Amino acid sequence: MRITALYAALLTPLFVLLSARVIQGRRSNKAAMGDAGDKALRRRIRVHANFTEYVPFALVLIGCAESLQTPSLLVHTLGLALLTSRVLHSYGMSQERENFNFRVAGMAMTFATLSTAALTCFVGALL
Repeated sequence: MRITALYAALLTPLFVLLSARVIQGRRSNKAAMGDAGDKALRRRIRVHANFTEYVPFALVLIGCAESLQTPSLLVHTLGLALLTSRVLHSYGMSQERENFNFRVAGMAMTFATLSTAALTCFVGALL
């Protein structure tokens, strides 16, 4: 699963960045757990959590699609769409004055990626 491994590796720096932002926010607020009532920290936590809620499942589906010998171009398209969608969503949601265009585009692309990967797996499993 070389293609899936590539996109997992490309998504990792974003995960680490989002994690570091939460850690930095918790240190600044002296909050070992939770958000200490700080809105900016709460936003950082949710941006990170949203990433962790969607990316692993999407990578599993993309990996399954790749293992079913889905054409490489489609697997790359799914991986690139996931990467792009998560960057857009994270950027949009991270802004104090949130830009819903980035957030909505990111979620729409994430849902399209999940749906396409799931459909690809379903069809591949039946053939």
